[in-house]
Amino acid sequence: SDGLGATLQYNRDLFDATTIRRMLRHFATLLAAVAGDPTRRVRELPLLTHPERQQLLQAWNATQTAYPEQSCLHDLVTAQARRTPDRIAVTFEQQSLSYAELNRRANQLAHALRRRGVGPEVRVGLCVERSLDMIVGLLGILKAGGAYIPLDPNYPAERIAYVLADARAPILVTQQTLTDALPQTDVEILCLDSDWPSIALESHADPGSAADPEQLAYVIYTSGSTGKPKGVQIPHRAVVNFLASMQREPGLSEQDVLLSVTTLAFDIAALEIFLPLTVGARLVLASRLDTVDGKRLGALLQDAQVTVMQATPATWRLLLSAGWAGSPGLRMLCGGEAFPLDLAEQLLERGAAVWNMYGPTETTIWSVIHRVTPGQSSVPIGHPIANTQVYVLDQQMEPVPVGVPGALYIGGAGLARGYFNRPDLTAERFVPDPFSAVNGPAGGRMYHTGDLARWRADGTLECLGRSDFQIKLRGFRIELGEIEAVLAQYPGVQQVVVVAQAMPRQPDDKRLVAYVVGENQEPRTKNQGETATPPSPVATEAEARRGSGQGGRGDEGLSSAELRAFAKAQLPEYMVPAAFVVLDALPLTPNGKIDRSALPTPADLRVAPETVSAPSPVGIERSIAEVWQSVLGLEQVSIHDSFFDLGGHSLLVAQVHARLRDELGFAVELMDLFKYPTISTLAGYLRATGTADAVSAPVATRRQLAPTTDVAIIGLNGRFPGAADVAAFWTNLCG
Repeated sequence: SDGLGATLQYNRDLFDATTIRRMLRHFATLLAAVAGDPTRRVRELPLLTHPERQQLLQAWNATQTAYPEQSCLHDLVTAQARRTPDRIAVTFEQQSLSYAELNRRANQLAHALRRRGVGPEVRVGLCVERSLDMIVGLLGILKAGGAYIPLDPNYPAERIAYVLADARAPILVTQQTLTDALPQTDVEILCLDSDWPSIALESHADPGSAADPEQLAYVIYTSGSTGKPKGVQIPHRAVVNFLASMQREPGLSEQDVLLSVTTLAFDIAALEIFLPLTVGARLVLASRLDTVDGKRLGALLQDAQVTVMQATPATWRLLLSAGWAGSPGLRMLCGGEAFPLDLAEQLLERGAAVWNMYGPTETTIWSVIHRVTPGQSSVPIGHPIANTQVYVLDQQMEPVPVGVPGALYIGGAGLARGYFNRPDLTAERFVPDPFSAVNGPAGGRMYHTGDLARWRADGTLECLGRSDFQIKLRGFRIELGEIEAVLAQYPGVQQVVVVAQAMPRQPDDKRLVAYVVGENQEPRTKNQGETATPPSPVATEAEARRGSGQGGRGDEGLSSAELRAFAKAQLPEYMVPAAFVVLDALPLTPNGKIDRSALPTPADLRVAPETVSAPSPVGIERSIAEVWQSVLGLEQVSIHDSFFDLGGHSLLVAQVHARLRDELGFAVELMDLFKYPTISTLAGYLRATGTADAVSAPVATRRQLAPTTDVAIIGLNGRFPGAADVAAFWTNLCG
């Protein structure tokens, strides 16, 4: 007569009382729905109570905020130049431009571009080195009414050619110093250095806005699972809303100095460049060398009195590893990939504030942000920015309860128009928003991010990783399918799978590994329970060839050297696998899919060198080899192998540079490590410049000593000696 009651017994080590009460409410809701309509399908039955549904869809998405929605991006910069014409707008090394000078030069470029047919919806390639020219180029393209396409000068020529052709760009703005490395295309070239005398004859007057807020500001190409990058189209309206939101939170004012460290081809660079220029702050551009050298970057932060910096976790770790002590007034923005708790805690000790930033390119840079506070057990991605809605949904496109994982969708003012010339992919990823009428006009869209997430009880979001094979590596978004599609085009490749593997001795450092089955192998895969034959642990390079198929081409099968060269010709550096492993077959799950978890681990790989077996390095070569082995996590290296072919990248180069300088005393510039990427060439350079002789001088001096009884073994060249060092010391000292 009193109805039904339910009791739930639970383990307090696994659940808290709040979660259990929520489960009981959901159970009651479920039972009531069953009783109300027993004919409904199970998947259609609700769990959420009405107040919970309102909270998830409306209360936590109540982000409506006014912003200058009738303005274009360049209009905001022009207005700021009128307010503060004499204030310094941008600084690069020893050069600066005031707001008036920047606006004048951008106006001249805009007039020159309009004479060449640039106007609304015309896409213009921009391929320049980090410089004042880069800022002038961006603003000039926008003022002409066009949309810029950022291209990294370090991209392979083939990739640059593809982007220009796919975007149907009629003109490329670049620098004369880069033209030799650019592809041969029919695109008109305009150089900001050699062509500037003619550009300078154009009018200083503002050309007037030729675009409206719904037209394109930029098209940025991201990795694509089909093997080719895809262009994301971002309108002015989306960027303007984003900048207005960032100005409020995390916040930026005209008193701030923002340091820009991100490559222009990465969409988050738009925050670093345009946010300070729209509020009257000072923008400081770091050089490419500054961005990969932790000591130089730390010095720049101090010398420029920077108050705001945005970077990926990898760059923040680069600073910390260089001994950066912090800046008391610095606000630190971290995004591009997962924000580890230990890194967040270290940054909290070194500045004024730390923010975690999250968002895909398709929703305009950042969509969800969170201010990190001490004592958190993990770092959530936070709450949506202004005029942005986020939903965590199940397969029926219904909101899931707090604490339950689901697919993350993002809607609101930041949505891209879609992918350029890819209507099918646009329709697949940009879907109708069934909840848009709750927070605004009906008929809106939302973007399916491919990320898994869950709500916390306090209304913050937690990201749980991907539901597909897209990854973030050192801040870059990579579709593993694009790398696989490129490698599959190589003659002799039957199957290929690419994964991101953590290095065994450096779990925070992930490397791309390509697993390849050649056409001369049996056309099969191995079922679960079998093991795909991994290469034998590498003792010598000759054994590596025999055990892994990584050797010469001929009858030995696929060559990883040729595969790497093929990948480098089409993919940017950050997408080229660090290792290529030839297997007899790929492992399969019981349902016939490739079992990526069963692929050999890096501990099984021990990435093999490509060159002929050489004797163990001695002397200066041995000292360099020890540093390489430690940084790369390898047990042995050859003096003839390229650092980059062994899995090295620009951030690891910075670590090698710091150790060679601080521990061994080698007076070598960081860029020299790019010029001399093998141990043998670097050692030769050091000997030719006299650096090697200077380093060995302390040992030669000690030889003059006449030891009698006790001799104290001290650190050689500022580092603690290993057994080999002690042996070499005694040999030199005693003959």
